[in-house]
Amino acid sequence: MSNNQVIMGMASLALVGMMSLFTVNEGEKAIKFQLGEIVKDDYTPGLHVKLPIINNVRHFDARIQTMDSKPERFLTAEKKNVIVDSFVKWRIGNVKTFYTVVAGDIDQANLRLDQIIKDLFRGEFGKRNIKQLVSTDRSEIRELLIKNSKDLAAALGMEIVDVQVMRIDLPEEVSTSVFRRMEAERERVAREFRSEGAEAAERIRADADRQRVVTLANAYRDAEKLRGEGDATAAEIYAKAYNQDSDFFGFYRSLNAYKKTLTTSSTLVLEPNSDFFQYFKSKK
Repeated sequence: MSNNQVIMGMASLALVGMMSLFTVNEGEKAIKFQLGEIVKDDYTPGLHVKLPIINNVRHFDARIQTMDSKPERFLTAEKKNVIVDSFVKWRIGNVKTFYTVVAGDIDQANLRLDQIIKDLFRGEFGKRNIKQLVSTDRSEIRELLIKNSKDLAAALGMEIVDVQVMRIDLPEEVSTSVFRRMEAERERVAREFRSEGAEAAERIRADADRQRVVTLANAYRDAEKLRGEGDATAAEIYAKAYNQDSDFFGFYRSLNAYKKTLTTSSTLVLEPNSDFFQYFKSKK
C-alpha cells in the first residue's frame, strides 16, 4: 500500500470521525434526527455522537427570549378601553414539542404566544374596572398571567419566565371623564377631612374654654380665700394693737384720717362738736 493510499485512508477516517461528532453549547438545545424522524432531544451541553448521513442534528437557541408586544386595547369590566403595553420573557422548555408545534421558528412562536397572552389579558382586565387596574398591585396581575399562561405555553414547548405590564394608559376620550371622577372623589375626601378637622378643632376649643373657666374660677376662689385670710389677720392685728392701748390707737387713726382729709383743697361740712374734731378740743 502506497503512502498516498495511507494518507487518503487516514483523511477519510478523520472526516468520518468529524462527521460523527457534534457539540451542544451552553444556551442551546439540540434534536437528533434519523432519516427525518426525531430520535433524541435531551442533550446536555458537551460533545455527542451521531451516525454520518443517517443522522442530522438541529440546534435551537435556549436562552431567554423577549416578546415585546405592541400596545393593545382591552375592555375593562365597565366597558372602558385601556391601552396596555407589555412584554413576555420566555425560553424553550421541551425542544421536541417546540419543533413539532412551531417548527422551531422563534417568530412563529412569538405570534402564537402573543395571542395566548392577549386572551389572558382580555380575561383579567374584563374582571376589573379602571379604578382597580390603577390601584391594584401590578405583581398580582403578573402572577396570575404567569400562572394561567404556563400550561398553554408548555403546549408549544415554551416556558414562561416573566410577564410584565409596563404601562396602562387610558384613551384620550376616556381620560378626561376618569380624571374628573377621580378629582371629584379627591375633593369629597378632602371635604370629609376638613369637616373632621373642624369638628376636632371645636372639641379642642371647647375643652380649652372649659379649662380656662375652671382655672379662673379656682384662681378666684383661692384669691378670695387668701384675701379673707389676710383681712382676718389684719383685723386680728388691729384688735391686738387696739387692746394694747386703745387711746393711742384711736389717736393714731385720727391722725391718719386728718392727714388724708385735711388737704389744701379739702372742704368739710361738719358740726363743731363732731367726734372728728375731738382731739382738737382735748386739753390733754
